[in-house]
Amino acid sequence: MSKILIRGAKVLGGEPQDVLIDGGTIAQVGAGLSAEGAEVVEAEGKVLLPGLVDLHTHLREPGREDSETVLTGTRAAASGGYTTVFAMANTFPVADTAGVVEQVWRLGKEHGYCDVQPIGAVTVGLEGRKLAELGAMHESAAGVTVFSDDGKCVHDAVIMRRALEYVKAFGGVVAQHAQEPRLTEGAEMNEGIVSAELGLGGWPAVAEESIIARDVLLADHVGSRVHICHLSTAGSVEIVRWAKSRGIAVTAEVTPHHLLLTDELVRTYNPVYKVNPPLRTERDVLALREALADGTIDIVATDHAPHPHEDKDCEWAAAAMGMVGLETALSVVQETMVDTGLLDWAGVADRMSVKPAQIGQATGHGRPVSAGEPANLTLVDTAYRGLVEPAGFASRSRNTPYEGRELPGRVTHTWLRGKATLVDGKLT
Repeated sequence: MSKILIRGAKVLGGEPQDVLIDGGTIAQVGAGLSAEGAEVVEAEGKVLLPGLVDLHTHLREPGREDSETVLTGTRAAASGGYTTVFAMANTFPVADTAGVVEQVWRLGKEHGYCDVQPIGAVTVGLEGRKLAELGAMHESAAGVTVFSDDGKCVHDAVIMRRALEYVKAFGGVVAQHAQEPRLTEGAEMNEGIVSAELGLGGWPAVAEESIIARDVLLADHVGSRVHICHLSTAGSVEIVRWAKSRGIAVTAEVTPHHLLLTDELVRTYNPVYKVNPPLRTERDVLALREALADGTIDIVATDHAPHPHEDKDCEWAAAAMGMVGLETALSVVQETMVDTGLLDWAGVADRMSVKPAQIGQATGHGRPVSAGEPANLTLVDTAYRGLVEPAGFASRSRNTPYEGRELPGRVTHTWLRGKATLVDGKLT
């Protein structure tokens, strides 16, 4: 593997420095570096970050390859600056056995655009009745440490308690899709003024908040770790803030779309805005931004949820829930958090690389940009502004809510252990 000299990059948004990559490792960081025969990447004015880590990606393979595959999903990840993604378990078959998680893990190894760490299901078939093979999945080649029934809530308190007790033995974490099912039957959007005016079934904030409150208490009771997926309401923020003040081992994520979009967009009846949990109010959006800035919410996770055209190009009631997000996540975070002054680029690195890697135990990712560390890196042209054009996405699906919207920032280069997966905005 040849040497690469990244010249004049603003490391974590700081002063310009040169970064020399030799093989799969960062060899030197400093001013005025040189290396005979090195490939030079001129990075003046651009920001260099550790490779991004997504704790919440739907790759759909096996079973829904019409939506996405491990290959297309990891290509999308590399395009967005990611060097590792955690693949959710709601595939067909469900990733509830060692065999299925190993299949996903090996597909990730074969394609190589980013590392793929499977997430194991908490319950068999995501049915919420019987614990899946948590220990076997952890002991498998995939080394699963994160378990989730995402797409469905582990609604039975006894099952949730048992899962938390089980993963405690090997330092795992249960990632909860917080949605009380009885309170969301027939729900099509956020419950509030807009849903009342449109006559659509409402998804109340309390359906999320009640599960989070229960689960942080369960985690405290058994001394285990719980992670809250796609937190979306101001009330949920306050519950997590309270739990952290008590020393409870809870972490939480927010999606880019919940940092930017509101339920007012549902007035268009465009199914591209149909997502679970639903788009909330402006008050919720502002609370989520503040919570991400102050650390109450630990990380940004995309909840990249690809769907084929026919599953979204239909009437609202019949449309699938979800949005693609890997290729636009960093731009949305720049728009909502950096350009508003709520986070600096070091803060972005913390929320989108360092902490998700720590929560998911992604070895070699989320590391400092310093000598001796793995060369998992992302270079961003933060001065760029452009329209989102889904026709150019690497993802197999195009269900983005940002089509035609101008967003800032563009990932120009991504390196996975020193190997370029994206160069000048183009996949290698």
